[in-house]
Amino acid sequence: MPAEIIDGRKIADDIRGELKQRVEKLKGKGVTPKLVAILVGEDPAALSYLRGIAKGCEAVGILTDTVKLPANAPQEELERTIGELNKDPKCHGIILQLPLPKHLNTLRAESAISPDKDVDGTNPVNAGKLLLGEETFFPSTPYGVQELLVRSGHSPEGKHVVICGRSNIVGKPLMGILVQKQKGANATVTVCHTGTKDLASIARQADILVAAMGKAKAITADMVKMGAIVVDVGVNQIEDPANPGKFRLAGDVDFEAVKEKAGAITPVPGGTGPVTSALLVANTVKAAEKMSGP
Repeated sequence: MPAEIIDGRKIADDIRGELKQRVEKLKGKGVTPKLVAILVGEDPAALSYLRGIAKGCEAVGILTDTVKLPANAPQEELERTIGELNKDPKCHGIILQLPLPKHLNTLRAESAISPDKDVDGTNPVNAGKLLLGEETFFPSTPYGVQELLVRSGHSPEGKHVVICGRSNIVGKPLMGILVQKQKGANATVTVCHTGTKDLASIARQADILVAAMGKAKAITADMVKMGAIVVDVGVNQIEDPANPGKFRLAGDVDFEAVKEKAGAITPVPGGTGPVTSALLVANTVKAAEKMSGP
């Protein structure tokens, strides 16, 4: 029997519906949440991503802005820009579009963002709080994976979760979120990576398998236990065999084959992506609520 397809767009719509009420309450206090993105250079993919974020913000009634710096901007200019936004009382959330040009120090830039406005959870202070189980902003992609699982009726509590990928933006923070002794977490977590021997045998042990490797169709059907829940975080451009010379999006999971074994699976597009975007907006609303007081 084919897997249940987990509809990320529907979950994102539900989250945005909840956020509209919170935004209206803030506006009643004279506060309109605002998210500001910093973009260094003119990467078309980044611009497309930010347009999607702006659309999601508009849907719940919050403001957005993008500060664009030239690709050759020095570290000092980037950090000065971040500092100005930290001081701006009308700015509640700051995101730094990655990757930065190679001459820039990403960790220094992330560390410059105020932890109170770090709505993508990249500041080391917030990353440390996440691991300690303290109240903080979760990075939107791993937060999206957790919410998608919980809201679709596949809570990770008591389950063996295998995460394929150890990046600082997905794999590591997702491990930190799901291992906590908290509702919606409490999982036994295994993190696999390029140094893992016999990845397939470990992946087959997963009740919940998360693919975040950055390689199209890396997770094949023989790596998935019958009935497992499969969450695909990957977004890759591959050539479309039906349209030579054109490309389409594909995840890190061989969707067509794996859906015949999985109990439930997220599609690409339409799975984790919409939920990730909605939770970045949610973090911005949360930041505005904290700054506006009770």
